[in-house]
Amino acid sequence: MDSVTQAVLGAGIQGALLGRVQGRRALIYGAALATVPDLDVLMRYPDPVSLMTYHRGFSHSIFVLTGLAALLTWLIRKYWPQAQYSAGRLFLTLWLVLVTHPVLDAFTVYGTQLFWPLPSIPESWSAIFIIDPVYTVPLLLAAVYALIAGLTPGARRLLAAALVFSTTYLGFGLAGRIAAEDRVREAMQAQGIAVTELRAVPMPLNTLLWRVIAKTPDGHYYEAVSSWFDRDPPEWLRLPLNPQLGHALADMPLLQRLRWFTDDWLRYDAVGDALVVTDLRMGVAGHYNFRFKMAERDADGGWRPVTPSGWPGARGGWAEFKLVLARILHAQPPLPLAQWAQTATR
Repeated sequence: MDSVTQAVLGAGIQGALLGRVQGRRALIYGAALATVPDLDVLMRYPDPVSLMTYHRGFSHSIFVLTGLAALLTWLIRKYWPQAQYSAGRLFLTLWLVLVTHPVLDAFTVYGTQLFWPLPSIPESWSAIFIIDPVYTVPLLLAAVYALIAGLTPGARRLLAAALVFSTTYLGFGLAGRIAAEDRVREAMQAQGIAVTELRAVPMPLNTLLWRVIAKTPDGHYYEAVSSWFDRDPPEWLRLPLNPQLGHALADMPLLQRLRWFTDDWLRYDAVGDALVVTDLRMGVAGHYNFRFKMAERDADGGWRPVTPSGWPGARGGWAEFKLVLARILHAQPPLPLAQWAQTATR
């Protein structure tokens, strides 16, 4: 999630649990501590694939953050023994502020290595978009009120209520993902379409409109769109994965890492003399957020792996966003998926 959301979540937790003793400082301490896991962005990597796949790694591990919470608790109790709260309450507060950061990240589609150093596929629960005002604004308003009014009993109850609401909203997002997946799966089965893998991802800034991607056994995938308010079958578009192009990169460690990180939701395209690998999980047909040039055509017409570099892709603007917002309530006209998809091979 974005830094503002992580900060107000941490402020809300520490304000609710330690605000009676720490006062307004609890909000500041909680906001600052909640941003610590994202300090890994200060690390430098030699290529964008490494940057993508090592972000939300060790610094987002619940094991590492539990150890950090224990260390901070020991230091605070050692050098500020006069604190008017128990070591247990302090540890619980610090642990929640730290651990809720990667757990909230795991509710997005990006991928969070919650259990680093265990080699499990990064958690990617796809229940909420990376920026969602319905989640963030109640926490922000409660934190601002507490900062102005002080950590009164009423302010602490307001912070607690905002935390309960935001957590419940994550459950609503999970329910929306399951419903969208079930709806598209059933519609495809009714059309006789064989699906090997399928997952839903929320469209920008909401949990009402969902993009569903589905792989088929013949090396293609579908881009589908489903809203909570739809009465008609979801619209979809069939597109190629081009897995045969990926064979040229089979021995490339960075491609193997990218496949692991994305759970192999990848598409391959020959764009001129470049072999471009696309992460299908983020974006929409033709407007994908993460694309990488990973090979060049050699003199014999084959593919030669290169150090990955970012590949510029089309970015949706205000016109596309208005169409997405309108699609939440109205199935007609459908989103122009075919038109958008044409940019994927450029």
